[in-house]
Amino acid sequence: MTIEDTNAVAETNRTRTIRGAVLEAIGATRPYTKSRPIRVGEVELEGPGPGEMLVRIEAAGVCHSDLSVVNGNRTRPVPMLLGHEAAGIVEELGEGVDDISLGQRVVMTFLPRCGQCAGCRSNGRTPCEKGSASNTEGTLLGGTRRLSRDGQTVNHHLGVSAFATHAVVSRRSVVPVGSDVPAHIAALLGCALLTGGGAVLNVAKPGPSSRVAVVGLGGVGMAALITAKAVGVEHVVGIDTMPAKLETALRLGALDAMTSETAMERGEKFDAVIEAAGHPRALEAAIALTKPGGITVTVGLPAPGQPASIDPLALTAEARSIVGSYLGSAVPAHDIPIYEDLWRSGQLAVEGLVSNTIPLEEINLAMDTLDGGHALRQIITFS
Repeated sequence: MTIEDTNAVAETNRTRTIRGAVLEAIGATRPYTKSRPIRVGEVELEGPGPGEMLVRIEAAGVCHSDLSVVNGNRTRPVPMLLGHEAAGIVEELGEGVDDISLGQRVVMTFLPRCGQCAGCRSNGRTPCEKGSASNTEGTLLGGTRRLSRDGQTVNHHLGVSAFATHAVVSRRSVVPVGSDVPAHIAALLGCALLTGGGAVLNVAKPGPSSRVAVVGLGGVGMAALITAKAVGVEHVVGIDTMPAKLETALRLGALDAMTSETAMERGEKFDAVIEAAGHPRALEAAIALTKPGGITVTVGLPAPGQPASIDPLALTAEARSIVGSYLGSAVPAHDIPIYEDLWRSGQLAVEGLVSNTIPLEEINLAMDTLDGGHALRQIITFS
């Protein structure tokens, strides 16, 4: 640890005023530009405690997991400072953090791993038990909350709360990246690429001659598509209901792009199908498009209690597999450097996932845009 790092640790008890986007209540009526469930304003942020760090946020992606809290599909305690897909610069270190330097660019990950539970011993197959519990409670991994406003505690979103100028996070919620990786690219490595790309690399594991389809071409689905292309899969097909997204899939290298109805009419079958729409009908379509002996990987998160119809006989008689994959079954510290290197080599077209950049003040509009299916990733940037 350098002298500057030591000084930063000594200053960690101080509280600063930041600017952040706080969700006041879930389940607001749409459009959100009228009901305005998210309020941008001043929030108090305590300095990092042991095992934590202060990060100045540079870029944050607006993800469907944020929208799922806003619309009530995922119940979380409010008020909550949203945002979980981000990159930024380390500005202060808490006690015991000695493997990261000040000024280091880091990627946020929305599921910290304690490194000790059964989930952490599964090599990414299942989530960290402690990390999942803290995410549900709205705390950091250690069970603490560092945010407040007007004397009231503000909850953390998935251990990050990145829709703000600064965030205090657990060391286990970040992965360092090279300074050559732009912030808007780095941000996407921590959620879209981990989730969509991981469904390809860690679960489906297609070969160059495999036929792969991606159902649902949002940010995560498109990340799965470009990852399959990056690792040499030639036959990759994008499937969605929106013509603009089908056009984007073709631009990003898909061999073909169509609706699921068209695919079924043509009798298309695939070795691996990634479902990233988060809807039961999309999962049913993904299963129907999987060939005998193939694998359906589902990463989408529908609202709780929504059933899907599955024919068990087809699974048995045709030796098919259906596998759920949370956060791409990833170990972030291992997987993020893989995507970083693929991007650096020019094989992974992460730039193609960025729909536009916006200021923090447009967050309610961004949620409307995402809800309408009109964006892959809107990136909030901070001056």
